[in-house]
Amino acid sequence: MSIKIDESWEKLLAKEFNSEYFKSLILFVKEDYINTTCYPKGSQIFNAFDSCPVSNLKVVIIGQDPYHGKNQANGLSFSVNKGISHPPSLINIFKELESDLSIQAPANGDLSNWAEQGVLMINTVLTVREGLPDSHSGKGWEKFTDAAIQHLANSRSELVYVLWGAKAQKKVEYIDTHKNLIISSPHPSPLSAHRGFFGSKPFSRINEYLLKKGQTQINW
Repeated sequence: MSIKIDESWEKLLAKEFNSEYFKSLILFVKEDYINTTCYPKGSQIFNAFDSCPVSNLKVVIIGQDPYHGKNQANGLSFSVNKGISHPPSLINIFKELESDLSIQAPANGDLSNWAEQGVLMINTVLTVREGLPDSHSGKGWEKFTDAAIQHLANSRSELVYVLWGAKAQKKVEYIDTHKNLIISSPHPSPLSAHRGFFGSKPFSRINEYLLKKGQTQINW
């Protein structure tokens, strides 16, 4: 399995790619992709990093693990491939977007345009077996994404970190909360969105912070 990732991330994460835990992780992923149906497709596993170079980055949105339905996941957290119906979490994200900024939910659930504007959308776990959520948890992805956030936090500041759900919120220990904006709320899934995700206004808060820091706002 060749790793398709932007050069800036390849340099930043070189230590992880050469580590023993990562080699074991990739061996597991390769075998599971061969023996079962897994998502996203191999070339998109690192899509979030490949689509958003470190120098362009403004916002980090962290989710849990990829969608496990057929052909949904595309390597960007909460995003789905073009032509795929919006999963419940994405429906709720678009509901909050409409409530926050009066932006009507787009027909297309592919969030690549956010990535192109500097929004890194990663999950704490980057792969999943079809129909089995959390099936690739505890295999090494959490250690990798911990390291990715830590390396990023050491090299960049004045970023916005959006932590949706308990697993994402654990990443806060690697972030300097005095040098970045942290937006933390329950996960947008139907099970938890009503506990504080709705009404959290993450999109306007992100753009207010970016404007304050003299950066271009995100066109959501």
